[in-house]
Amino acid sequence: MDMELFHKFRENGLVKNNLHTAKVKHLGAPPIQKPYPPEAQLIPLPEPDFLEDHQVSFLELMELRSTVREYSPEPLTMKELSYLLWCTQGVKMIMQGGATKRTVPSAGARNAFETYLYIDKVEGLEPGLYRFLALEHALLPIELGPQVKEKLATGFNKVNMYNQSAVTFIWAAVLERMEYAFGGRALQYLYIDAGHVCQNLYLAGYTIDVGTCAIGHFNDVEINNLLGLDGDKEFVVYAAHTGKNKYRLG
Repeated sequence: MDMELFHKFRENGLVKNNLHTAKVKHLGAPPIQKPYPPEAQLIPLPEPDFLEDHQVSFLELMELRSTVREYSPEPLTMKELSYLLWCTQGVKMIMQGGATKRTVPSAGARNAFETYLYIDKVEGLEPGLYRFLALEHALLPIELGPQVKEKLATGFNKVNMYNQSAVTFIWAAVLERMEYAFGGRALQYLYIDAGHVCQNLYLAGYTIDVGTCAIGHFNDVEINNLLGLDGDKEFVVYAAHTGKNKYRLG
């Protein structure tokens, strides 16, 4: 998203209130998930509760949470990926008016993000670009093959982490989902929500020896183009590299 558009939404948010929203005007809510072709071959993910429990105290989680920038070549398992996706965008309940209760807080329960993944090292999955379908708890392949890694690398500034990581999470906002309830304040809430999502990734990752590094400095235009997003109504907000902690104990 360019700065001119950012300031436009910020200025609108300061003067508009919820009387201007589509929700108050009783217009139809936008879909809670982007559609996909009916013939698409989805990859179901294991139920996250199939993962072996790791007993971690809350205090330990708070004290030892950290950013990890170096990853081992060890791949993640499908169960581990499933767990991380559930903890960051898992759907617990679908409500009326296009709202969903998930594993992370969201303004008005709008949950306006789509999760894209560059998967490089996950057992049983071909490297490539995928989208997480939270309602089905499944993966939708978008583009597979070795060429994808090189394409996406142009969107990140520190390619050493990108090259080492097992999975790169990319969160893209669908603006109308938040605008529906909050009008001109939508953009502000999107960026707050992104922080909730990424923090859950950090905390969930720690419990399974997966390190995380949040990425806010990336080439917006490049990544939006590669994901087929217009950069106006849909745009990348945040990203994170993940992988097995290279220096983990035990």
